[in-house]
Amino acid sequence: MRARLVVLPVKGRNWCFSRSIDPSLEEAASSLTPSTLRHLWKKISSSSNSSAKNVELVLDFASNKMNKAWMGLEKAPEGTIKNKLHGLGLKLLSRVKPSEIFLKSISKEVSSVEITYPSSLNARLVRRRLRHIAMRGAAIHKKYFYGSVMLLPLSSALAVLPLPNIPFFWFLFRSYSNWRALQGSEKLLQLVSDCSYAENPAAPKGSEPESEESNHSSQDSLWVLQPSKDLQELLDKHAEENGLNDTAISDICKTYSLNATDVSKFRHSM
Repeated sequence: MRARLVVLPVKGRNWCFSRSIDPSLEEAASSLTPSTLRHLWKKISSSSNSSAKNVELVLDFASNKMNKAWMGLEKAPEGTIKNKLHGLGLKLLSRVKPSEIFLKSISKEVSSVEITYPSSLNARLVRRRLRHIAMRGAAIHKKYFYGSVMLLPLSSALAVLPLPNIPFFWFLFRSYSNWRALQGSEKLLQLVSDCSYAENPAAPKGSEPESEESNHSSQDSLWVLQPSKDLQELLDKHAEENGLNDTAISDICKTYSLNATDVSKFRHSM
């Protein structure tokens, strides 16, 4: 499966890395997640999965249950304890770095990537920045994953209290999120390291392929760098000293099917 990634500067030296949204793929992935403990146990015991695969099944199952619980909190009446817990959860989620959200979007099914970026940027710089975010993410999320897992038994002791065990669910979510980001980092790093990107060194910067033959060679590559004049025009149209404004981000997200909230976070992310 080929994933479309969009890379662009949003404010000074801050760059945005995001994957185009494909609702059909999200629905297909959720349909494969075990819905009950019995279904989960069947998938683990009836197949010769590796330990990493079994961990992924357990975390996907836990994430599915947390999502359903979160939807219940979201529908709670105003002023209730559940409604206040939902507000607290939103504050905690707002602290999740956008780079983590991006890396989580690189699933194991991705076999190739098409990188869309403004035509004024250097292709090798774009590749280097992607490689850097993948290497940094692999190191950080591996450490955070083990740290979150180690805190789960301690936070589970709070279940004896008559209140919802928020710390346990938070560390459970962080374990799942860091695991997915770690898998995405390793997948992206593998793609960057093991394949050459499709770029014609003789063509001028920002030029499009001139023949069907060159298009075919790009399609066969695992790593395709695609400069976009349209994206460059959107950046030039909304150019400001303080980076992209909300209107520019909204236009870009509509054009390339991106999440505007995630893209906006990159303006203030180091």
